[in-house]
Amino acid sequence: MKTGTNKACCILLLALVGFLAGCRGDAGREVTEDVLALSWEQVEASARGTTVNLMMWPGDPLINAYMQGYVRPALKEQCGIELAIAGGQGSIIVQNLMAELQAGKAESELDLMWINGETFYQLRQIDALFGPWTGRLPNAQYIDFDNPFIGIDFQQPVDGYECPWGNVQMAFIYDSLKVPDPPENREELFTFVQNNPGRFTIDNQFTGLAFLKACLIDIAGGAGVLNGPFNEEKYLTYAPQLWAYIRQLKPYLWKEGRTFPEGVAPMHQMFANGELWFTMSYNDNEVDNKVLQGLFPESARAYAWEVGTIQNSHFLGISRNSPNKAGAMVVSNFLASPEAQYKKQDPAVWGDGTVLAVDKLPEEWQDKFRALPSRRYAPTRAEMKEKALMELAPEYMIRLAEDFRKEIIQKN
Repeated sequence: MKTGTNKACCILLLALVGFLAGCRGDAGREVTEDVLALSWEQVEASARGTTVNLMMWPGDPLINAYMQGYVRPALKEQCGIELAIAGGQGSIIVQNLMAELQAGKAESELDLMWINGETFYQLRQIDALFGPWTGRLPNAQYIDFDNPFIGIDFQQPVDGYECPWGNVQMAFIYDSLKVPDPPENREELFTFVQNNPGRFTIDNQFTGLAFLKACLIDIAGGAGVLNGPFNEEKYLTYAPQLWAYIRQLKPYLWKEGRTFPEGVAPMHQMFANGELWFTMSYNDNEVDNKVLQGLFPESARAYAWEVGTIQNSHFLGISRNSPNKAGAMVVSNFLASPEAQYKKQDPAVWGDGTVLAVDKLPEEWQDKFRALPSRRYAPTRAEMKEKALMELAPEYMIRLAEDFRKEIIQKN
């Protein structure tokens, strides 16, 4: 999942939290209690014949093909549900739900949303999420909630308010023919960009922010140092060192750091045509599916820095005022099923990491997961996990996005 930080949305969010707290009626809670009182068979019966409105990031053709070509037909056939998909993410979701709450709408136009981290935090702040509900899903028994990279979202316990959908780790992707010895840390990256100006950059959205977070963690002393709630004192201590480092890199970045790509898609394109020698992904398996598609050269390789890269999960949340909570629960249960998780972990389909504890699955599904194609262009998942860093509290991401704009983008 990709999300961007919208400063105006964050300001509006804080301004409206108090107002919305006084606007919360009991209608949504009554519906919630009714749904949670049903047996699962009753939930399924209530969902059959309905339409579920899902809002999700639409920016990857493989993900879109998975949803349109596999998920929608399967839901129609197996559950009798029509899944309607609208494009939108992060701040768009927050703004839509805030507007509905502010207007006092009893029913939301959204049932289900693809979210994580910052968006989860913001929606919880305005009480826009239904829950707790994930424990009611039959497939929840297989979800690896004991894994802190799955049961915790940006240092926040999910507490049944969002259902894990996929698990990924940020990876650097490079062309091994052009970069036989890729940099492993901040110092080596600085040397590399000095010797190869214009061949490296970061995007100004979600993946670039993950790079900044990993650098901040490294500057602060390594894994775990910044875990827990946002710490203003620590941020003010370490962030200036981060911006000093980025300012060192800036003249040697693509376009001399005067502009930054709007997301990883343009970075991938420039990597594919040789303009960049590096790109990045928040899916450590993406390099394999991009090579399989013929979009990346076979010399493309993925790796994590020696200090680590951010690993996180992405989730499904249900609007508190959704008129079809039963349908949203059934869709979420399907997306967390061994069948759907197995399908999307295939590198030729999506390559998204599963949130299931494979050893808890029925033996036939364990065998299927273990028979999935091995990675050819990236380290194994186990090797990547050895270098996994926990996501920081969402306030770090909000502050980094604001300060990156002020300290780096706007200072040319």
